[in-house]
Amino acid sequence: MDKLKRVLSGRDAEEPSNLVEVVDATSLGWGTRVKGFIACFAIGFLCSLLGSCLLWVPQKGLILFAAFYTLGNIASIGSTLFLMGPVKQLKRMFEPTRLMATIVMLLCLILTLCSAFWWHKGGLALLFSILQFFALAWYSISFIPFAR
Repeated sequence: MDKLKRVLSGRDAEEPSNLVEVVDATSLGWGTRVKGFIACFAIGFLCSLLGSCLLWVPQKGLILFAAFYTLGNIASIGSTLFLMGPVKQLKRMFEPTRLMATIVMLLCLILTLCSAFWWHKGGLALLFSILQFFALAWYSISFIPFAR
């Protein structure tokens, strides 16, 4: 019976290797993927919302806003890893049609965090957060066919 399963699954040439067993054991079901996506996206949304609320805190408000807003965007982007898987997501991010959008988006994420934590420039962090919003919108639109 095991031989029949291997033949039907396309692995009749050799015994399953350890790597195949690990991949089969760690792959997530569709329901688990959707739950992971929803949880990660909700965490991202809450971080972005918290960042927006912290914008009005005196003195450190802009820096806290930039940090939480950026972490929220990273979590929201990370949520798609559950749906597509990390390798497929990275391959699609760096396809030639959306390479520029990906680079601009990642650069804006990094510059926002740098201006908040290392340079301690609240105005610059706010500017990069605004650019981050537009870069993320451009990146998201790049996944919609014929929307570019």
